[in-house]
Amino acid sequence: MKNIFKLLAFLPLLTACDDLFEPALENNRDLEAMYKEPSYAQGILANAYIILPYETSPTSDLATDDAVTNEISNSYLRMATGSWTANNNPVSQWQNRFNAIQYINLFLENVDKVEWAKDERISTMFLDRLKGEAYGLRALHMYYLLRAHGGKIADGTLMGVPIILKSEGPDADFNHARATYSDCVKQIMEDADKAIELLPLDYKKFEDSEIPEKYKNIGVTNASDYRRVCGEEFRGLMSGRIALAVRAQTALLAASPAFQSGSGMTWEQAADYAAEIVEKANGGGGCGLDANGLEWYALADNDYGTGGSPAEVIWRSSTDENNTLEAANFPPSLYGNGRVNPTQNLVDAFPMANGYPISETSEYDAGNPYNKRDPRLAKYIVYNGGKQGPNDSEIITGTYGTNTDVVNKESGRSTRTGYYLRKLLRKECNPNPQYNTTKKHYTARIRYTEMFLIYAEAANEAWGPQNSNGHLYSAYDVIKAIRTRAGLGTDNGDAYLESIKNNNDKDKMRELIRNERRIELCFENFRFWDLRRWNVNLTKLNETALGVEISKSGATMKYTPLEVENRKYEDYMIYGPLPFAEVMKWSNLEQNVGWK
Repeated sequence: MKNIFKLLAFLPLLTACDDLFEPALENNRDLEAMYKEPSYAQGILANAYIILPYETSPTSDLATDDAVTNEISNSYLRMATGSWTANNNPVSQWQNRFNAIQYINLFLENVDKVEWAKDERISTMFLDRLKGEAYGLRALHMYYLLRAHGGKIADGTLMGVPIILKSEGPDADFNHARATYSDCVKQIMEDADKAIELLPLDYKKFEDSEIPEKYKNIGVTNASDYRRVCGEEFRGLMSGRIALAVRAQTALLAASPAFQSGSGMTWEQAADYAAEIVEKANGGGGCGLDANGLEWYALADNDYGTGGSPAEVIWRSSTDENNTLEAANFPPSLYGNGRVNPTQNLVDAFPMANGYPISETSEYDAGNPYNKRDPRLAKYIVYNGGKQGPNDSEIITGTYGTNTDVVNKESGRSTRTGYYLRKLLRKECNPNPQYNTTKKHYTARIRYTEMFLIYAEAANEAWGPQNSNGHLYSAYDVIKAIRTRAGLGTDNGDAYLESIKNNNDKDKMRELIRNERRIELCFENFRFWDLRRWNVNLTKLNETALGVEISKSGATMKYTPLEVENRKYEDYMIYGPLPFAEVMKWSNLEQNVGWK
């Protein structure tokens, strides 16, 4: 954390949020300069946006039963196969999150001294909005710290991370003790609540009737004045809706089996928090889900204006035109490196189109395994005979193929599992150097489908499949909407889901919700954390990553299972470590049990 002051000498106004901040100011300026220069003050807060924790591609998924990589030097491959230590932790959030919190605290300590506008009414609104952003961002960065580093110490106490609410100078005592897990949850919720109170739900083109009462009371009667502070050009910044989402994410984490005993959070509370944001969705589908949400990444060409998003996406990164993901993940025949290889384990998790798991229906044919499957399988994964790329080229991963797309044909480029990634990729891209065709991409930082799945999981645990406890939807309603959007059960009314409903089977619904979460959020860096917060047994964490080798004799295909990668996790790895160097440096930091 001490390194933050080396960075403060520069205060770069880089913009991770489109063009929302002014150009960079001169370096090496005193903090007092911010009091008369709002853009300089905003630059301090901008640093908390610059180091947001969101990944642009699948990373931690490569250390789960959902995917492997053909990049042998990949840190997540090494992590999953026995090299995860406190000194070698690719999922650590320690340095960047605490750096961001330092900037936020510095900003909050000075924000009241800044002259945000000559008009006192406008200045008051700017002050509220920027404070709200800071509190919301601090909640977000704390959530990622807690998720990565919260855990049990040697005496069994569930601990979080140090709670730091003041900026620290070069001479500060950095030897902070960890706060309890429950205190960390409480702090995140307090910050999120402040953000929700101070921020507009969304930045938009407000009318006079939509001016908040508190601003009408200080003389703001013209919507143009309110839009000057909270208009649609500010979309992309922390908003009330984003803060609601962060609060729901925190509540789900804290209520989960690995943390509930020491978090102070119940499933009922988690469901209530999730309901607050779920019931604000208006995507046109069942329960308000976005009917087009399955392939939100393919909608990047649409003009949403600065920071705008499709109904599925609560918060996204700026749009960038490239073919980086495609070059990394297309099959070799399409000039890709085939980096992310979905596993047979994940493929088997996709049900049949009739909604039944493949193990519970006679419609599954092991000799024709991709027939009559959940439509999401073909949308998210390229399997043998599937199409990919700008010309819808057929991809043959079977041993009868004639190019390097074949499983294990070429080290470092061919698939190791018999599958290639489709989700997140724009098929219109062409990495062929002769063409180098690019398309627009963005990262969905928070999606509504995640929020619905949070609600379904918490509501089922709290009240069972059918009870909504006064909210608009039950867990059953949400899962029904998600599966209907996916195209499941169109011929039989999703009889499998209906059987769970009719039996009011909480355990079977839990199993189904977890599987739907696995499918809907695959390759978006959730699985690694989900398996741990569910406190699954070591057998599940160490499930061998499987693939398939497909041979052909005449018209007959033979599918032979492949053991691709053995995983090596220890029991204590349910909880991640604190950085080794930090524990060695600061005597008040106690490591999570098991980590060296």
